[in-house]
Amino acid sequence: MSKRFSSVLFVLVLALAIAVPSFAAPMPSKTAANQSLDSRQADIAVVRDVVANEQVAQVLASHGFTPEQVNSRIAQLSPQDLHQLAQNLDQVQAAGLTSAQWTWMGVGALAAIILIAVL
Repeated sequence: MSKRFSSVLFVLVLALAIAVPSFAAPMPSKTAANQSLDSRQADIAVVRDVVANEQVAQVLASHGFTPEQVNSRIAQLSPQDLHQLAQNLDQVQAAGLTSAQWTWMGVGALAAIILIAVL
């Protein structure tokens, strides 16, 4: 009975491991190259507002970037990249895991604990 239970549990854990979804997100295509100057200035303003945030500025400074370097690099972005960054700033993660990733890690840890307890 114990051997059968451990075999069933092993298959269940294996099935869960295979069923874990990919954490990749869809990425929108780039915009047209003929972006207007007003649109570019608006995108630069959006990106600079985020970069001016105290926490973001602290992290950038801890990585050795001065505000002048950051502004210079923002100005060097292509119109497509700048627009894409400005439109997707809410999707950019500074660091850490998403709640879905923590959930899957918890499920995996629970499965490992159950498997260890059974064996």
